[in-house]
Amino acid sequence: MPEIAPDAADLLQVGTRRFRSRLLTGTGKFKDFDETRRATEAAGAEIVTVAIRRSNIGQDADAPNLLDALPPDRFTILPNTAGCYTAEEAVRTCRLARELLDGHNLVKLEVLGDQRTLYPDVVQTLSAAETLVADGFEVMVYTSDDPILAKRLEEIGCVAVMPLAAPIGSGLGIQNRWSLLEIVENAKVPIIVDAGVGTASDAAIAMELGCDGVLMNTAIAGARDPVRMATAMRHAVVAGREAFLAGRIPRRRHASASSPLDGLSL
Repeated sequence: MPEIAPDAADLLQVGTRRFRSRLLTGTGKFKDFDETRRATEAAGAEIVTVAIRRSNIGQDADAPNLLDALPPDRFTILPNTAGCYTAEEAVRTCRLARELLDGHNLVKLEVLGDQRTLYPDVVQTLSAAETLVADGFEVMVYTSDDPILAKRLEEIGCVAVMPLAAPIGSGLGIQNRWSLLEIVENAKVPIIVDAGVGTASDAAIAMELGCDGVLMNTAIAGARDPVRMATAMRHAVVAGREAFLAGRIPRRRHASASSPLDGLSL
């Protein structure tokens, strides 16, 4: 059976960069770096997000370095500000990442407002986004599913807006499809679902709605077989994207015969 692959001409444009894969993966919660590498490869991910405050990418010369498992010449490293609760913390973390990665300016901004739900603090997020864009960063931003806020973040200059589909790590799936649809239909930058995906069908639904990509970590790393789940997510994202581009049939209350009888002599 031939492997399902994305359309080579259908590229994801994020700021100044282009990618074939629309599945972005995290690097936390795996049992070791070997499993991280194998799951990332199975997902076909080109962008991998790294929590700078929790992962070693060179800060500690005596500890294992994540970049040995996921080298930057093979993957686009997306530093994120997980664990930051103020704009100042987030900006400082992004600047540290830029130093560690030799001037790399693509970052994922998240400023949390609540330790239990991990919902974003949108006021602090807006403030940090403005500062980072002015400082030359290409900002992909985690946010709530508020269409007005999503548009504002785009207007600030963020290169991708990443609304949650459900709380981080919840696995509840797409709980807000109408909000996501409103965001997608009014956006001129990529909309990438970030948080809430639990299984492959969730990823497919996000893509069928017209989202440009899906970012996930727990759904893969927390699965019984992370590498196999990564493969499932890879196929789901491709299938959902292809379905969106193909255009689904309208929903009808009643059946429509696949072989009409009109014009037949009975």
